[in-house]
Amino acid sequence: RLSAHPPLLEKLAEQIENLYVNNFVLKLGDRFQEFVGQMEVWKVPSVRRQDKFFETWVQPFLRKEIKICVIISDALRYEVGEELQQIIRREDKFTAELSPMISMLPSYTQLGMAALLPHKELTITKDGSVLADGQPSSGTDNRAKILQAALKGRGQAIQAEKFMALGRDEARDILKASDVLYIYHDRIDDAGRKEDKVFVAARETIDELTKIIKKLAGNNISNMLVTADHGFLYQTKDIAESDYADFDVQGEEILDKTRRFVLGRGLAEAKGGHTFTSSQLGLAGDVEVQIPKSIKRLRLKGAGSRYVHGGATLQEVVLPVIKINKKRQSDTDVVPVDILDSSGSSITSGQLAVILYQREAVTDKMRPRTLRAGIYTENGSLISDNQELIFDSASENSRDREQKVRLILSREADKANGQEVLLKLEEKLPGTSHYQQYASRRYLLRRSFATDFDL
Repeated sequence: RLSAHPPLLEKLAEQIENLYVNNFVLKLGDRFQEFVGQMEVWKVPSVRRQDKFFETWVQPFLRKEIKICVIISDALRYEVGEELQQIIRREDKFTAELSPMISMLPSYTQLGMAALLPHKELTITKDGSVLADGQPSSGTDNRAKILQAALKGRGQAIQAEKFMALGRDEARDILKASDVLYIYHDRIDDAGRKEDKVFVAARETIDELTKIIKKLAGNNISNMLVTADHGFLYQTKDIAESDYADFDVQGEEILDKTRRFVLGRGLAEAKGGHTFTSSQLGLAGDVEVQIPKSIKRLRLKGAGSRYVHGGATLQEVVLPVIKINKKRQSDTDVVPVDILDSSGSSITSGQLAVILYQREAVTDKMRPRTLRAGIYTENGSLISDNQELIFDSASENSRDREQKVRLILSREADKANGQEVLLKLEEKLPGTSHYQQYASRRYLLRRSFATDFDL
């Protein structure tokens, strides 16, 4: 969609999506459904459930009297969070640790956002909104009130756009007044309502969250958590007829119905669906929840079937929790490169072949290095071609990290015959067009005839 000639890619895109939807998402959803169908209580052994987020990840910081900021990005699916973690770990002075968390069910915004707040019990109301200990939890203002009550006035909530618009003094004031600050970000879910912008929104989300994290770090916040209210299912093509659930929702009282879940009371059992009571889902009250099996959608009028959430597929319910710490000292470096002694100490032909060795593999904290190689006279005149070389191998095999370089002497080299010359590896100074020498090796240029090359 971003290419200049999208029709050229349409057939390939269709093949990829068919493989993804039919061979991966559907089969994985069907397999996981076998476990969902056997659950008497909605929980996964060894994985924390979303309603335990505050006591599991936030309280440990409060017990140590450490300030913590929580960034909640609406519909930040686990895979997007994993990519964000990789990017943060490559940043100097940052560490990032990713853990999975299982969402509440149904996996929708009101319940997910409420579950992330401090509370003892959650209740779904008739209109689908959620009470946290009897208090409304919809909207930033209500969530701020819950945080302030739980933290004796030392909790606050703010929208990401508003936080990013704050000046330095304003940002420091709100951070200074809070032991816990919740920052709410919404890019993916907002794009999902339009459906066509989900991929772009995922990329923008990673970029925007990185900026928020850096702004917090720039205001002396060393500890941050990034998580989500729910994940999502998404495909670019229209939903096939076979992907709709083959049952009609029935019950004594239907409170709400979406593509992926139903809220009600006295819901009739459906062969193509699974019904949970509130107590089975860890909720207070008597509202029942019915979800279609695997990746099936419920039929509703209008658009909006390609981007959905609320059900129990892994893509909807497995959420990232990224624990981020900003260190005081630098913890990144650039891979070192050596010139291996493979060509002797003399140049006797019109070229020099040499092996350059990347001493360490590229990792999150060991970044690639770019060098420029050339042969120079003692007075600094270039007498060969100049080659830019990138050392970015992540292989643990040392042989894979060797690069063979062949430099061709120019006609100017004839004037230096019989003299010592230098193979120089140079590195560009950050933010400039200037280079500084990184490494060098001396050779005696000793040729019995002039080169046939003229570069």
